[in-house]
Amino acid sequence: MFDMVLLNCGQSESALREALQNETSKNANQNKQSKGSNYSGKARGRKRGGKKDVVDLRNLLTLCAQAVSANDQRNANALLTKIRLHSSLTGDGMQRMAQCFADGLEARLAGSGTQIYTSLITQRTSAGNFLKAHHLFLAACPFKKLSNFFSNKTIMNLSEKATTLHIVDFGIMYGFQWPCLIQRLSSRPGGPPKLRITGIDLPRPGFRPSERVEETGIRLAKYAATFKVPFEFNAIAQKWDTIQIEDLKIESDEVLVVNCLYRFRYMLDETVVVDSPRNIVLNLIRKMNPDVFIQGIVNGAHNAPFFISRFREALFFYSTLFDMLETNVPRETPERMLIEREIFAREAMNVIACEGAERIERPETYKQWQVRNTRAGFTQFPLNDEIMKMAKERVHTCYHKDFIINEDSRWLLQGWKGRIVYALSSWKPSC
Repeated sequence: MFDMVLLNCGQSESALREALQNETSKNANQNKQSKGSNYSGKARGRKRGGKKDVVDLRNLLTLCAQAVSANDQRNANALLTKIRLHSSLTGDGMQRMAQCFADGLEARLAGSGTQIYTSLITQRTSAGNFLKAHHLFLAACPFKKLSNFFSNKTIMNLSEKATTLHIVDFGIMYGFQWPCLIQRLSSRPGGPPKLRITGIDLPRPGFRPSERVEETGIRLAKYAATFKVPFEFNAIAQKWDTIQIEDLKIESDEVLVVNCLYRFRYMLDETVVVDSPRNIVLNLIRKMNPDVFIQGIVNGAHNAPFFISRFREALFFYSTLFDMLETNVPRETPERMLIEREIFAREAMNVIACEGAERIERPETYKQWQVRNTRAGFTQFPLNDEIMKMAKERVHTCYHKDFIINEDSRWLLQGWKGRIVYALSSWKPSC
């Protein structure tokens, strides 16, 4: 399964994408005929006097958030009851999102957000199940696919003549991005470079905090052996702002790449700690003096200190993601449910129900990151014309017409139906 999904640089999901598109088209036609619930934020409830009661779930969720914020237990519980009556984890996209948001509001009202979120993140998802969900995400939408393509193509262009290539990957997780790069490096004219990967992730709860990073290293070493690419892996599982430059074992004669796709948002900012971990890690990267720092960010504004503002932004953001899956993936697909339940729902629980240092979902917009990176002493590379052209062609020929790919201020922007969800850029330390 790993070989099918992670090698051949994406050919494996073409058949799955076609099957998903056929199935969702069929379901969309059936929904039109039955005139079921739509994605305007309204859900159809029980009949009253021969007519169906139409409920605006977005409005109900906002009213409930206001009641929770005011600690109005009676009104909040009444609204939660109504929301749950019209929401479902197996319904349409809006109903699924409403269920997840209701769970978050209920936890916040009870003061149990941190405990529930902690129990959610300690539940283990096997690498195999995560891989199936990853495969589905690659087939259904271009977000991950283009991120990996942008990063890997940037690295390949940079390391054409390198004898040693060292990639420091902040947030490596299962390392799904790298088998394809290893395969490409193996066919480089003149032979592959020596590949060193420093895989960094947060420690896991329990007795083996570095277990997942080490397993990732073992898996990548097998791919490197298969493709005859000289390989070395260094696993680091600790809080990123505690890492010292010596831990990274940088050598003077190597091409050095720092890669961080969508994981910076988990670090606390200056609204919680004066000495912001985000700035500490950016300063570390600047001291490393990499040839390129590749950054992917979640373009979100649901990091406001005020709950109602944050809740409204989260509502807009997750509406986009649930709608994207609703349009592109059949409802009964198990991997879709895994993405919604174990990724989106967990994130929403943290945004809604947790505060202070316990609230770790803290995205910023790409314009905020532009200011932060510049202040930290980085200069932005222009977007590569070839990468941009190829990325646009892939999105327009392979994916749904409502996916967006654009550029602004040297960022490659990705989104759905007018809302930018992810952004990519590359940087180097200023002279």
